[in-house]
Amino acid sequence: MKTEIRNPFGAIYLTVEFHEASNLVYNNWFGYQTYPGIIAGANTSLKIIVEHQCPYLLNDNSLVVGPWDHALEWLTTGWAPRAVKGGLTHFAHVVSPESFAAFSAHNLHMEISEKLHMRIFDSVIEGLEWLRAAQRKLSH
Repeated sequence: MKTEIRNPFGAIYLTVEFHEASNLVYNNWFGYQTYPGIIAGANTSLKIIVEHQCPYLLNDNSLVVGPWDHALEWLTTGWAPRAVKGGLTHFAHVVSPESFAAFSAHNLHMEISEKLHMRIFDSVIEGLEWLRAAQRKLSH
C-alpha cells in the first residue's frame, strides 16, 4: 500500500511504500523539501519501516529540487538513531548528481555512515541492486 504525503497546498511531495516481495521500503520525494515536510515524511517512512520490521530503505531523491541541509541535524540526531533502533540497517539514497540535493545527501552520508550502511547512487536501479546484494549476503 502506498502512502502519499502532501504539503499544505495539497501537492504530493513524498510517497512511501513497503514492497513485501523485495522486503524494502521505497520513498519517492518530489520538489522542494521544507523542514516540517522532511520531518513528517521521514517519520512516516520510519513508522512503515518499524511496522514491517524492514531493514532496507530505498530513498529516491532524484526528483528533489534544491538542498535540504536545513533538516540535516534533525535527520542525523533525531531520525537516524530511531531508524537504526527500529531495525534499519541499509539505506540506499538516490540523487540527481547535478542537484543541490546531492550535496545534502553527501553531508547526511558523512554524518550517519557509522550508524548504518548508507550508499549514494545516481539511479534507482543501482540502489536497488545494492540492497538486493546486501540481502543475498545476509541470507548466506
